[in-house]
Amino acid sequence: MIELKGKPVADDIKERAFKRVEELRSQGIIPKIATIRVGDDPGDIAYEHGICSRAEEMGIDIKQKVFAGDISQERLLAKIAAYNEDQDIHGVLIFRPLPKQFDDKTICKALDFRKDVDGITAGSMAGVFTGSGEGFPPCTAEACIRMLDYYGYDLTGKKVTVFGRSLVIGKPVTVMALDRNATVTICHSRTTPEILREAGKNADVLITAVGRANFLTRDLTGEDQIILDVGINDDGAGGICGDVDPQAASAAAAASPVPGGVGSVTTAVLMDHVVTAAARSALQEK
Repeated sequence: MIELKGKPVADDIKERAFKRVEELRSQGIIPKIATIRVGDDPGDIAYEHGICSRAEEMGIDIKQKVFAGDISQERLLAKIAAYNEDQDIHGVLIFRPLPKQFDDKTICKALDFRKDVDGITAGSMAGVFTGSGEGFPPCTAEACIRMLDYYGYDLTGKKVTVFGRSLVIGKPVTVMALDRNATVTICHSRTTPEILREAGKNADVLITAVGRANFLTRDLTGEDQIILDVGINDDGAGGICGDVDPQAASAAAAASPVPGGVGSVTTAVLMDHVVTAAARSALQEK
């Protein structure tokens, strides 16, 4: 089994984006991302540290805003509005899920889709589903496609099965695979066991994002398959694991590990989106 590691993919994205950053900086344009975190969730803080490190490596400026967990929705909306108007900020990332007092749809709707580098707005989703090139797809969904591209897996004419139908991964990666001329089956919590097995065994590529440890067992997989594991789960021993059972992964032609797979590409994609947003804003100003 070939291990599809994320680091080489992330490094390739970083190298290409850094060249674009240098070009933009030579024109007086400094790509900049603003992050908004509400509360002190350990996962959000860890992700924030990763974003800061990656931004520094790539020459991207970052502005961090941290609110207490009990702030009002009005204060958060006001900050989003301010970042929408700030021409020096090219991308905005809001750490989600937000505390329960917030209406998630209202918060997402408030963000200018041109600065939505994490693909949470309706405008960004419309861009994914129509293929217009506007906005940005969710970073993890794009990370899946970037990994397949990097390792030379052409989806044209291939059968792809996606496990999970979330707006963050399942649905957008389905559309992105369709755009690569794949034939896609999407499975979810209401898919019958018989269809689940058939869809799993008959696919060339499996992408799983259900958030359940060892969900994808060997009896759900076929032969010579490519498996992308997007799950991040508690392994019960203080570590993390993906959705794919080790026996299923070892039987595949190639599979991404957890950790060290798709997740490690996500932050690089986010930074690449910031650079693209900066380049687009420069064109709009001309």
